[in-house]
Amino acid sequence: MSDILVTTTENIPGHQYEVIGEVFGLTTQSKNLIRNIGASLKNVVGGEIRDYTNMLDEARNVAVDRLKLNAANMGADAVVMMRFDSGSIGTDMQSVAAYGTAVKYI
Repeated sequence: MSDILVTTTENIPGHQYEVIGEVFGLTTQSKNLIRNIGASLKNVVGGEIRDYTNMLDEARNVAVDRLKLNAANMGADAVVMMRFDSGSIGTDMQSVAAYGTAVKYI
């Protein structure tokens, strides 16, 4: 799985490929109650809420790992045009989707 190339570009220099199809990786994460209380207090004084930043970074990494696994299961060598989408679910959950086009080298 780790050898699946993921790129945000449409073309991979030096490679020709055929399109297999759309591929995605999804995750939804939340922080625990104690960290949510800490984040609420930080909201009063302002500044970066590091627990949420770390949660989003972890969610992004999980989404890309799942994207790669999905692509590998389809027989892909790479994923092109990868993008992220994210959104809140309630006040303490975040959903992250990584999506792109699975391709096979020819």
